Amino acid sequence: MSEKPDRCAGTRSLRETIQFYMIDFQTPLGRAIDIAIIALNIMVVGLFVVETYPMPSRVSLMLWRLEVAIIFIFVIEYLLRFYGAPDRWSYIKDTYSIIDLIAIMPTLILLVLPIFGVYADLRFIQTIRIMAVFRIFRFLRFIAEDHLLFGIISLRMLNVARLVFTVITIFFISSGLFYFAENPVNPDVNNFGDAFYFTVVAVSTVGFGDIVPASGAGRLVTLMMIISGIILIPIQVSRIFREWISAPRKRRICTGCGQEWHEEDARYCRICGSPLEEAADFQETAQ
Repeated sequence: MSEKPDRCAGTRSLRETIQFYMIDFQTPLGRAIDIAIIALNIMVVGLFVVETYPMPSRVSLMLWRLEVAIIFIFVIEYLLRFYGAPDRWSYIKDTYSIIDLIAIMPTLILLVLPIFGVYADLRFIQTIRIMAVFRIFRFLRFIAEDHLLFGIISLRMLNVARLVFTVITIFFISSGLFYFAENPVNPDVNNFGDAFYFTVVAVSTVGFGDIVPASGAGRLVTLMMIISGIILIPIQVSRIFREWISAPRKRRICTGCGQEWHEEDARYCRICGSPLEEAADFQETAQ
C-alpha cells in the first residue's frame, strides 16, 4: 500500500523519495509516473506487433529507434527502482523485477553485440526477439492487490480484470510464439494478425482449418496455448465466483476514501490507510 502523500515528506532521503514515488499511485507525481509507464508499455507492445508487417526500411528504422528510446527509459526506471529498494537483493529476485529485465534484454542485446564486433545472423535475431512477447507481463504490477489500477477498482473487480488480462496474455504470447515458429516455413502466417487469428480459432476449439501448423515448433506452441487456455482461464473464473460468494462478508465502506471492500478483520483501509471504525458504523450487505 502506498503511504499517505504528506507523511514525512520533508524528512525522506533521496533514496526513500525515489522508492516512494516509484511505488506510489495516489500523489499526482506518482500517478503520472504510472500512467507514463503504462503508455510506454502499450507503445512497446504495439511496436512488436507492427514490426511483423512489411514496411519500408525507412519506417522500420524509425520504429527501431523509437523502441530503443522506450527501452532506454525502461532501463532508467529499473535502475531507479533498484536504487530506491530497501533490500536490493530482494528486489533483484522480485517477480516484477525479473519481468522488467526480460522486457529490457532483447533490445539491449541487439544494441550491445555490434559494439563488441559481433554481428548476429537473422535466426539469432529472431530468437532474441521472441523474448519481446513477454513484455506484456509488465502490466501485471498495475492490477496487483496493492495497486488496484490506481485504486479505482474494487477487489471483486480485480479478479475480473485479471481474467481479462489472462485471456489477452494467452492470446498475445501464443500469437507471438506461433508467428516466430511458423512465419519462416508457413505461407499462411505472414504477420502477427494471421498468428492471432489462428490462436483465437485454436483456443476456442473452432478449428476452421484454413491455417494449420507446418512445423514441430508450431505444433508445440499450439498445444501449449490450448492447454494454457484450459487451465488458466478456469482458475481466474473460479476466483471471481469465490469473491462474489464471499463478498457479503467483506464489505466495509471507508469513510475516508469510500473504498467498499476490505477483509472482515481489517483495521485500516487498504487504499488510503485511514483507520476503519467499528463494523456497526459501516454499511454492510445482508448476511
